[in-house]
Amino acid sequence: MTNLVKKENGDLIEYLVRTGTGLDLPKPFERDIYLFDTYVAGTTHIEDIEVIGESLKDGNRLVFYREPENEHDPQAIRIETLGKEKIGYVPRQDNIVFSRLMDAGKLLFAKVIEKEMRGKWLKIKIKIYLHES
Repeated sequence: MTNLVKKENGDLIEYLVRTGTGLDLPKPFERDIYLFDTYVAGTTHIEDIEVIGESLKDGNRLVFYREPENEHDPQAIRIETLGKEKIGYVPRQDNIVFSRLMDAGKLLFAKVIEKEMRGKWLKIKIKIYLHES
C-alpha cells in the first residue's frame, strides 16, 4: 500500500498529471450518425475522374466542403477524397438541409457504397453521415 497517494486538497488529478502516472481520463462520447443515401453529382466535369475512380473503394471516407460563394448554387457542398481530389458535389436537390447543418458548424462526411463507370460518367453512390462529438 505504499503506492497510494492521499491528497487532502483535492489536487489528486493535478498530482497524477504532473508526475506522469499515466492517468487515462475518459474521452467524450463520439459517434457517426447515418443521415441519407445519395450520389456524387458532377463527376463528368472532373478531369481524370476515371483515374480517381479506380482508387476509390467501397467504404472510403469522403470529405465535404461548403462553397457558399458558388455561382451556380449558394448551398453547394464540394466532395473530395481524403487525398484532396475533388470528385463532385452533393446533388442540388439534396443539399439544402446538409448545407444548413454545415453552416451551423456540424461536421458531415460521406462513405462510398458503390461505384460504376458508365461511359464518361462515374456513378458514385454514397451514404452521408453526421459526426457527433
